[in-house]
Amino acid sequence: MTTIFLVRHGETVDNARRVMQGQVHGDLNETGREQAEAVARRLASEQVDAVVASDLRRSIQTAEIIARPHDLPVTTTPLLRERDWGSFTGRFIPDLKGEPWPDDVEPEETLLLRARDFLLYITTTYPDSRVVAVGHGIINKAILAVYAKCAMREVQRMMNCEVRLLSASVEMTASAAAVAALATAGTTTSGGSAPYCSSTTASAE
Repeated sequence: MTTIFLVRHGETVDNARRVMQGQVHGDLNETGREQAEAVARRLASEQVDAVVASDLRRSIQTAEIIARPHDLPVTTTPLLRERDWGSFTGRFIPDLKGEPWPDDVEPEETLLLRARDFLLYITTTYPDSRVVAVGHGIINKAILAVYAKCAMREVQRMMNCEVRLLSASVEMTASAAAVAALATAGTTTSGGSAPYCSSTTASAE
């Protein structure tokens, strides 16, 4: 069984400005660095065998701070990248309300497949290990949906530098419900992992 400390990156300059970042690198602001330091202190006494991050800079910066007390390198993977928001990238988030979604936004089905592939990668590469994984708001939501076998809309939003604990194995991940079904409105097959899901639709900001 692999234990995953799933973390969302610290606050960035664009988070504070409410700008849609998507797969733009972004940089932590002072608040974000303080948030990452707080997580580092919290996890300093935990056994951590590896630290993995998205290959986007804001996640790497967060992961490096968390890894420091454990003297561990940060391994990056594109599987943890944030959702590609296409033409919405760089836009002021409140201005997007009510706008039709452009065709170049990464589909939810693709995002869920990437989340499943991430869980398979982690459980295969780090069996029986304790891994910190630093991702982003929406990819983390997809990972939690696959893990809990519920729809993404049911997953409670992760705040900056929030940590959620997962225990997974290759067998558990491989036997997850069909990813395409998870994207269907109202579909849920929640089991023992359901605490990270709710019936309330969470903001995707």
